[in-house]
Amino acid sequence: MPQIGSYALLLALALSGYSFVAGLIALLHDGSERLGETARRAGIATFAAVVLAAVVLVTAAFSDDFSIAYIFHHSNRDLPAPYKFATLWSGQEGSLLFWSLLLASYGLVLRLRHKTDSRLFAHASVIIAAVQVFFLLLLNFAAHPFAIMQGSLPSDGNGLNPLLQYPEMVIHPPMLYLGYVGFTVPFAFALGALIMRYPGEKWIHITRRWTMVTWGFLTCGVFLGAHWAYSVLGWGGYWGWDPVENASLMPWLTGTAFLHSVMMQEKRGMLKVWNMWLIFATFLLSIFGTFLTRSGVVSSVHAFAQSSIGDWFVAFLALTFVVCLVSFIKNRSHLSSEHKLESLVSRESSFLFNNLLLLVACFTVLWGTLFPVLSEWVQGTKVTVGAPFFNRVNVPVALLLLLLTAVGPLLAWRKTSLESLKRNFLWPAIGSLATVVLLIALGLRPWKDSSYLYSLMTIALSVLVALTVISEFIRGGRVISRHTRQNLFASMVHLAHRNTRRYGGYIVHFGVIVIMIGFAGAAFNQDKEQEMGYGDRMALGGYTLVCRSYTQEYKPNYASEWAIIDVFKGGRQIDTLYPERRFYNASQQTSTIVANRSTFKEDLYLVYEGLNQETGRPIIKVHLNPLVMWIWVGVWIMICGTVIALIPNAVPVRVPAPVRVQAAPVGAGD
Repeated sequence: MPQIGSYALLLALALSGYSFVAGLIALLHDGSERLGETARRAGIATFAAVVLAAVVLVTAAFSDDFSIAYIFHHSNRDLPAPYKFATLWSGQEGSLLFWSLLLASYGLVLRLRHKTDSRLFAHASVIIAAVQVFFLLLLNFAAHPFAIMQGSLPSDGNGLNPLLQYPEMVIHPPMLYLGYVGFTVPFAFALGALIMRYPGEKWIHITRRWTMVTWGFLTCGVFLGAHWAYSVLGWGGYWGWDPVENASLMPWLTGTAFLHSVMMQEKRGMLKVWNMWLIFATFLLSIFGTFLTRSGVVSSVHAFAQSSIGDWFVAFLALTFVVCLVSFIKNRSHLSSEHKLESLVSRESSFLFNNLLLLVACFTVLWGTLFPVLSEWVQGTKVTVGAPFFNRVNVPVALLLLLLTAVGPLLAWRKTSLESLKRNFLWPAIGSLATVVLLIALGLRPWKDSSYLYSLMTIALSVLVALTVISEFIRGGRVISRHTRQNLFASMVHLAHRNTRRYGGYIVHFGVIVIMIGFAGAAFNQDKEQEMGYGDRMALGGYTLVCRSYTQEYKPNYASEWAIIDVFKGGRQIDTLYPERRFYNASQQTSTIVANRSTFKEDLYLVYEGLNQETGRPIIKVHLNPLVMWIWVGVWIMICGTVIALIPNAVPVRVPAPVRVQAAPVGAGD
């Protein structure tokens, strides 16, 4: 079985190498259509070979083939079936194979659609083949997933990392990888269009849906990771500015900037150089994130073990950057803008400022992530920066982005009159101000703490954005309603269907402000820790927790300790929660299973921290986290908005004009 997987990877390397070399020769020598066709077919065959290797690895996990070192280190006999399947991406070698599999899948779709624009697609196919060659070289020579165990065959494996034995981890890494890998496609089209001096913006129209789908996957991956951290790590938070968390955020930020600024190139022929480097940076940051996870240069609960594989990634990043830079220098005259910025009060300026803020946030995250590494190189001492550094810069940037999100839809292309802006901005601004007054009246005191001030500003600006989005839907819906005589809601649905990209984007913005309201609740978090024996009580934020019992349980894959906690509020029992701590037999490691009662107002979050060895009683830590559910609801709204933006526009409804009966002239017919 492992021999089949090894041969499949060698075959995939040969096929992708041929696809790259033959495709490159065909592009350099016009008239080599037959050679180019063989390169395309070799790229398609690469997909089949990589699929075979992945199937072999998954089959080995399900058949408990511990002769394969990777299976021994990441699986065991009692591991549940979903996690055996997740073995494919749970370790260094398997995750690289999964990366290669997804890239081959994207390449397959691209090559099957080559007739859309055969020459541009041929350039993109060659670039994807080059990236595929890199990952297959890694799999064959640096991180082989089918390496054989030396010595006697072990009877059982070491088991999957306990932190990964959670249902969300079956879907979080695939979503994240679909985002990381997917940005290879718009990168390939952009670089190909630059090299061939592709006329117009057709390459952007071709790649728009690729980019939006990829961005959607990465969004899901980032927030699934945050939800996993919240549910499993047991520290009461969802984002700790961990280096690997940051690695997933950076390409998301530049990808978001690209999706916004590319509209300026489509509408006005502007920011061509900017957009080209944005998509280059997004791809490079995706590879950089993969490097951070695998090189061991940073310490993270998300990262794989220390490895020399990082040198391969550094070389690939350097080579890719040089190729991008040389291609840009050689063809930069092709990227000259067709128009200039005419006014600061325009939609173009809002997109530009939006881009600048997103890049400031990205640079801050990059600097903070790399600072420990750089400080160790320069001073010999690793200096770590924590959440205060990231928050100090990124919270004000996020507030400015919220303001632009509110103002942007009210601005016209080229130039907006101040009178028009004032007229459209008045009611949303009044609603936002009323929200501030209401929150202060309810007891929020922003002058007592800067975190309270930021929360108040976040909620106020979120209301401003929400009212702006709603007013855009209502304004357009009324116009449709007057012409079609439909009710307002049906008219707004029809309006969104006529311009799905615009109104789907508004829904995404609405999801963002819902998430931001959820973030604002963090300023009011509370926590308390206490030993709780039979009948012991703990009070926090209006809740009273009573320990009914605590016990132990033994299962084939793990042993667990857990408590039964009754939750009272206002003298009435409202729930029973079961915080748990597990000890996994194969890996001899522990993990936390959080008990969480979640409502739109707040989360009551219980963590079983273990037994006090002296008293034999469990230690329970309780967090009261306001508004966290808003984050997960906001993500769903963003996903819905992205899906709507991908739907083709409907044909506008045409209402026949009334036929006018012309009166006969006087004297006619006499």
